[in-house]
Amino acid sequence: MDRLTRKELKTDKFAVEVGEALEYLERHRRQATIAGIAILAILVAAIGAHYYAKRQHSIRQAALREALTVFQAVVGDVPDNPYLPSFKTEEEKDAAIRKAFTEIIEKYPGSDEAVIATYYLGVAAVNRGDTAEAEKRFREAAEADRQPYSSQAAYSLAQLYDRLGRSEEAQKIYRELMEHPTVLVSKEQATIALARSIGKTNPEEARKLLEPLRAGRGPVSRAALTALGELQQSSTP
Repeated sequence: MDRLTRKELKTDKFAVEVGEALEYLERHRRQATIAGIAILAILVAAIGAHYYAKRQHSIRQAALREALTVFQAVVGDVPDNPYLPSFKTEEEKDAAIRKAFTEIIEKYPGSDEAVIATYYLGVAAVNRGDTAEAEKRFREAAEADRQPYSSQAAYSLAQLYDRLGRSEEAQKIYRELMEHPTVLVSKEQATIALARSIGKTNPEEARKLLEPLRAGRGPVSRAALTALGELQQSSTP
């Protein structure tokens, strides 16, 4: 997915700038000094680093795609499918998921893919009922501060806290997400989640959070209306 075509190379800003610099040095070859040669060496190194980084990104992405394929695998006796693996039991699938995502974390520490892998280990832990492991993984991904992926991990951590009855911790995270929204967790999404979390203990504040969101159109308005309906039902004797 990261392989550049000839057309893309012509429009790639980095490639254009490097190309112009190299053409300039070629036109002034006779006047080139030791400093000029050093600049050329730096440019050549920069080109190598640029495309090495793109190559490494492609490798990490391929590993993540393979791990996600395992995550989406089916369980049971199903016809062979070369594009979607299957496992006989949930235990076998869970072991394969943990192996695939752990390898990414160990091979590419500090990368976006490692954060995503950590998040999915948290999801897998939730699926098998291991809330302690899920909390650990979601927290690790959230504290990595690799946005927007860390925001999704923080949101999932808050949802887990709500399920565990640790509402104050959940609400703190929701408020932080409201102040620092991302493309994966919008301010509106965090607001609705916060309203749901505080609905039983502070229904008035929950309504104040939801009312401004109900007036619009689209999924945000529908979600706010649904949350208001849930709030009404919970407050009805």
